[in-house]
Amino acid sequence: MAPVYQVKSNLKSMEQELQCPVCKGMVKQPVVLPCLHSVCLLCASEVLVQSGYPPPDLPPEPNSPASNTTQRQAATTAQSGPSPLPKAGRVDRQLRQGFGTYPGRRRKEGPSAAMLFPCVPCGRDVELGERGLADCMRNLTLERIVERYRHTVSLGSTAVLCQFCKPPQPLEATKGCADCRANFCNECFKLYHPWGTPRAQHEHVLPTLNFRPKVLSCIEHDQERLQFYCKSCQRLLCSLCKLRRVHAGHKIIPITQAYQTLKDKITKELNYVLSNQDTVLSQITQLENVITQTEVNSVSAREQLAQCVRDLTALIAERQAGLAQTLEASRQRRGEALANQVAERRSLLEHAGLLAFAQELLKETDPSCFVHAARHTHNRLAQSIESLQCFSLAADPSFRHFQLDVSRELKLLSELGFIQAPLAPVIDTQRTLAYDQLFLCWRLPQDSCPAWHFSVEYRRRGVVPGGGVRGGVRGGLAAARWGWQRLEEVNGNSAVIDRLEMDSVYVLRVRGCNKAGYGEYSEEVYLHTPPAPVLNFYLDSRWGLHADRLVVSKEQRCARSIPGLSLLQAADRALTSCHLTADLLVGDVAITQGRHYWACSVEPGSYLVKVGVGLESKLQEWFHLPQEMASPRYDPDSGHDSGGEDALDSPPPFTFLTMGMGKIYLPPNTSAHHGCQSNGRDSGLSSSNGPSSPTGATYPLPPRLGVCLDFEKGRVTFYDAHSLRPLWEGPVDCSAPVCPAFCFIGGGALQLQELVANRNADQTPVRRVTIQSRVTKINK
Repeated sequence: MAPVYQVKSNLKSMEQELQCPVCKGMVKQPVVLPCLHSVCLLCASEVLVQSGYPPPDLPPEPNSPASNTTQRQAATTAQSGPSPLPKAGRVDRQLRQGFGTYPGRRRKEGPSAAMLFPCVPCGRDVELGERGLADCMRNLTLERIVERYRHTVSLGSTAVLCQFCKPPQPLEATKGCADCRANFCNECFKLYHPWGTPRAQHEHVLPTLNFRPKVLSCIEHDQERLQFYCKSCQRLLCSLCKLRRVHAGHKIIPITQAYQTLKDKITKELNYVLSNQDTVLSQITQLENVITQTEVNSVSAREQLAQCVRDLTALIAERQAGLAQTLEASRQRRGEALANQVAERRSLLEHAGLLAFAQELLKETDPSCFVHAARHTHNRLAQSIESLQCFSLAADPSFRHFQLDVSRELKLLSELGFIQAPLAPVIDTQRTLAYDQLFLCWRLPQDSCPAWHFSVEYRRRGVVPGGGVRGGVRGGLAAARWGWQRLEEVNGNSAVIDRLEMDSVYVLRVRGCNKAGYGEYSEEVYLHTPPAPVLNFYLDSRWGLHADRLVVSKEQRCARSIPGLSLLQAADRALTSCHLTADLLVGDVAITQGRHYWACSVEPGSYLVKVGVGLESKLQEWFHLPQEMASPRYDPDSGHDSGGEDALDSPPPFTFLTMGMGKIYLPPNTSAHHGCQSNGRDSGLSSSNGPSSPTGATYPLPPRLGVCLDFEKGRVTFYDAHSLRPLWEGPVDCSAPVCPAFCFIGGGALQLQELVANRNADQTPVRRVTIQSRVTKINK
C-alpha cells in the first residue's frame, strides 16, 4: 500500500501545476502559448474576445459524452445501420481553420495585425501571430497527465458509460476508440467495428472522457507529422516546413534526437534535485527562520519609528516651551514700558499731581526759596512737554520679530523617510589608473544618500569569482588568491591596491555602505597592469642643461623646452635652412638587466619630442658633441630615430618614437629584419587606425606613452599607457648600460608618470641608481 499511497500523494501535490492560469481550474484542451505557458482553449478564446478580437469558432469539447448521448442514441434508432462517426482529426482541423478568421474576411485584404494575448504568469502581452490560436499547438502530454490525475485522485471509481447503448439502461463502457473518439461496450464496439472493414483496424484504448489526437500534426500542413526540431527558432517542424526559406541556415535536428536530448537533461536535473533534498529542506528551514526574523525585525523597526517620532515630538515641545518663555519675557518688558508711558501722560492732566504741585509752587514769593525748589519741577515739566510734542510709543505692540519660519523644517518633515542605501558610485576613469600600484577613484551621484564608507572589490579577469576578505586598505592578498578580493571600510573616494600580477587585466567595482546597508555596485571597470615592473627614475641634470632653452622642475619629473634667445640669434640660418638644435635629457637610472616599464605624457602642443632608450655611453657622447638636424625629421643614418635603417647585423644604439603637434609617428616595424616577433601582440594603432606603410604612419597622440625595455632580448616596446595597447616594437643595443632618454626639438613639455605610492609621500631626494647584476663601471 505504501507505493500506491506515495503515487497518489505525488499526484495530489502537483495539482497546482495542472491549473489553468486564467480560470484556476484543471486545464481542458490546453494549448501552448509562444511563451511556453499552457492555458485552456476556451479560456484563451474568452480572453481574446475581452481584448477586442473577433470571437473564434470553437470546436465541441471532446469530453462531453453525457450531453450528446441522447442525440447519438436517437440517431442510432432512426437509422437502420450504424450512424456515421466524426473523423479523427475533426477537432484539430477546426482549430486550424476556425481560429484567427471571422465571417466577412477577404483573402485580398492582406495579412491582419498580430494578436496579443495577455499572459497572466508572464505579466506581459504575448504575440500569437495573425492567425491567433490557430498557431498554438495542443499540449497532449499535459492532457494525458491531467487524465491520469483525475483518474487517480477524483475519478477512480466513476464509471464511463457506453455512448451508443439504447435507453433506458446504458451499459458500462469497456473500450474506447481513439479513431472514433467514443466509448463502447463490448456489443456496441463489435457493431460499429465489423470484422473485415477498415474500422476493425481502429486503435482501442481504455474508456476515457477526453479523447485527443494520437500524435501532433503540423498546424500549417494537414496530416503532416512533426519530425524535426529547429533549434534556432525553437519550433517543431514537419518535412514541408523544413524546406522553407525562413529556416535556411538554421540548425535543424530530428525530433527523436531533440526528444532524447531534452529527456536526458530533465532526467539529470530531476536527479540532481532529488539528490539534494537535504539542501532544499535546509533552505526551506532557513527561509522560514528568515520569515520569522523578518516579523521580529519589522516589529523592532516599528518601535524605532515610534520612538523617533516621540523624540521629535518631545524636542518640538521643548523648543516650543523655550520660545514661549522668550515671547512672554518680551511681552512683560513691553507692557511695563507702555504702563510707565501711560502714568507719565496721566501726570499731565489738569488735576494731576505734577500740575497741582506746580501751581502751588508758583505761589511762593521768596525768590531764593523758589529758585531752590523749582529747578527740579522745571526739568520735569520740560521733559513732559518734549514728550508731549514728540509723542512715540515706548514699545512696539506688534510681535513681527517673533514669527517662526518653519518652511525648511516642514520641507524636511515632508521628505522624512527611511534612510536609503547609497546609489551605485560612478568611477572616475580619467583619474583611475594602473601603474606601480592600482589607483581607483570614484564619486557618488548627486541624488545619492551619503555613505559612511565604501567596499572596493577586484579580481583578475577570467577567474571565477569567490574570494576572501582583504584587511586594510594596503593589506595583503587573501587566502582565495584570484577570487573577488575586497578592501573593506575604505574612507574617502579613492583607494590604492598593491601586490598585483603584472601584465594582467583586473575587474574592479565599488559600493557604498551606510546605516541602511550596502548599496548597488558600480559599473565594472577593467584595468591592465603594466607588462613589467615599474621603473622609478628622475630626469638627470648632471650633464648640464641649456638653461635658456630647457627647464626642469624642482621635483625633476617634468621638463619644458622653450625656444629662446639661441633660436632668435640663429633666425637668419633658420629661415634659410631650417636648422634646429636638439636638447637631450636622460633618466638617472642605468639598466643592465631585467624587464622594466615606465610611462610619461607629452604636451599635445609640443613641436617635436622624442621618447626612447639608448646606450649611456653613446648618449654622453652625443650630448657632449651635439649635432644639428637639417629638418624636424632627424637624419635616419644617425640612429636617433628608430634605428630601422642601421645595419642589419647590429641593433641601433638608440631607439626613439617621435611625437609632436598632437601626433605620434610610428616607423615601419623592424621585427622581421631582426628575426624577432612582438610576443604575440599586434600593433594596436598601426593595425586598426590605418594601413601599414613601408615609411611608417602618424596617429593621434595618446594621453600617456608607456615604454617597456627587455634588456636580455634587446627589445623595446612602446604602449598606449592608458589601455596598455602596444604601438610599436623595435631593437636596441643592450651590450652596455641603457638609460631612458628624451629629446626636445623646438618648444615642448614632458612629464614622467608619478608613482601611485608617492602621491601622498614626501618628495624623494634625487639619487643616482644603476640596476645591474654585477658591479659595472660607468663612464661619467
